[in-house]
Amino acid sequence: MITPPPDFPKWAAEFAGTFLLVFTVGCNVLSDSLSGNSIWGGVSIACVLMVSIYALKGISGANFNPAVTFSLVLTDNMEYSRAIPYMLCQMLGGLTGGVCSRSLYGLPTNIGPVNGFDWLSILTCEGIYTMMLCFVVLNVAATPKKQPNEYYGLAIGFVIVAGAYGAGAVSGGCFNPAVAFGMNNWSMKSKWPVIYLLSEFIGAVLAALLYSLIRPESCTGKAPESGRGEAPPKVRLLSEFLGTFMLVLTVSLNIQANSPAAAFSIAASLMCMIYALGDVSGAHFNPAVTIAILCHGQIDISTCGSYVVVQLFAGVAATSTSALLYGTKPSIALGKFSMYSCACAEMAFTAVLCYVVLCVAVSKKTVSETMFGLAIGACIIVGGNAVGAISGGYFNPAVSLGLGEPNEIIIALLYIWFQITGGLLAALGHKITHGDEQPMEASLLDASN
Repeated sequence: MITPPPDFPKWAAEFAGTFLLVFTVGCNVLSDSLSGNSIWGGVSIACVLMVSIYALKGISGANFNPAVTFSLVLTDNMEYSRAIPYMLCQMLGGLTGGVCSRSLYGLPTNIGPVNGFDWLSILTCEGIYTMMLCFVVLNVAATPKKQPNEYYGLAIGFVIVAGAYGAGAVSGGCFNPAVAFGMNNWSMKSKWPVIYLLSEFIGAVLAALLYSLIRPESCTGKAPESGRGEAPPKVRLLSEFLGTFMLVLTVSLNIQANSPAAAFSIAASLMCMIYALGDVSGAHFNPAVTIAILCHGQIDISTCGSYVVVQLFAGVAATSTSALLYGTKPSIALGKFSMYSCACAEMAFTAVLCYVVLCVAVSKKTVSETMFGLAIGACIIVGGNAVGAISGGYFNPAVSLGLGEPNEIIIALLYIWFQITGGLLAALGHKITHGDEQPMEASLLDASN
C-alpha cells in the first residue's frame, strides 16, 4: 500500500481552495459575458475566497495564491521547501478550475487589459492590488501579536471586492498568478500571461518589503525600537500613508470606471486596511477621523498634525496614480444639487463615520474587538449609497484634496471644511452619549498599542 507524504493533506487543501477560487472566477466572467451584468461578480469571488480560507486555514494555511506564498517565504513565514509544492498545487488547481469553467459554459476565456489600456496599466493595477492582498494576509494571518483573531478571512477575502470594481475595470482584476494561469487559453502568441504573472510577483515582493518596514519585529524576531511594543513615529506615518493611499486609489479608480458598486468597493478597501494596520498607526486614513480622535484625547496635537499631512499627501499621490492610468484625473462632482445639500450630506455622514470609529475602536464602553473594521468600513456603504448622488459621498478630506482640480480648489476646501466639521460633531456626539470617558491606554485604533 502506498503511503501518501505527510504534507499531502496540505497540498490537497491548496489545490481544492485554488480550484474553487478560479472555477468561481471563470464562471462569473463567462456568466457576465452572457448577461452583461457584472455587479455581483467581485462579491462572489471575494466570498468564495473568504469561505475557503475559513474552511481550510487550519489544514494548509489557506494561501490559494502563489504570490501570497511567495510573500510568506520572503518574510520568513514559510520555507522554500514547503512553498514550492504549495505553488505547484495552486497553479494546478487554477488550471483545473479554468478548464472546468470553460467546459461548463462552452466558451473560451482569456486575460488581457480592457480596451484602451496597455501593459503598464496591467503592471500598475495588478502589482498594487496583489501587493494589497499579500500585505493584508501578512498582517492579519501571519503576524504573531495579532493571533488568534476571527476577522482574518473577512479581511483577506474582501480585498477582492476592493480591487475588482476599480482596478478590475483596467486589468480584469486577477491579483493571483493561479487565476491568470487558469483563466488563459495559453496561446503561444499571447504576451499577457507573462506580464500578469510578473506583475503579481512584483506585488508580492512589494508587500514583503512594506511588511518588513512596518513590522520588522515579525520578520527579524527583534523587539520594536521603542521597547514598549508601539511602532516608532516613522512607521506610524508609513502606515497612514499606505492605508490612505489604497483607500483613495480605490475611490479614484471606482469613479473613473463609473463602477456600479463603488461604495461597497471603497468600504472594503477601508475595512481591509483597518484590520491590517489598526494596531500600528491607528489606521485613521482620514484627517476628519484623526481630528475626532484628537478631541477624544487619544492622540496629541503633534501626532494629529503629522498624520493629517501624510494623509493629505497620500490622497494626492493616489489620485495622481489613477490619472496616469486614465490620462485624466477624476474630479469632485456636484451634479445638480446645491452646495447647501452637499454640505449637509458630507457633514452628516462624515460624522457617522467618525462617531462609529470612536464607539467601536476607541471607547471603553462600546469597543468591538472583532467587528470594528467591518463596522467602520460599512459606514462608507451607508453614506455612499445614501448621499453619493448628492455630494459624491467622499467623507474624507484626503479624498477631497486629491480629487480637487486646480480650478476646483475652492470646492475642495469647502468639502474639507464640511468633513472636518462632521468629525467635530462626531466628537461632541460621542461625549454626549458616552460621557467624560477616559481613553483606553491601548485602543484598537491606537498608535501606542
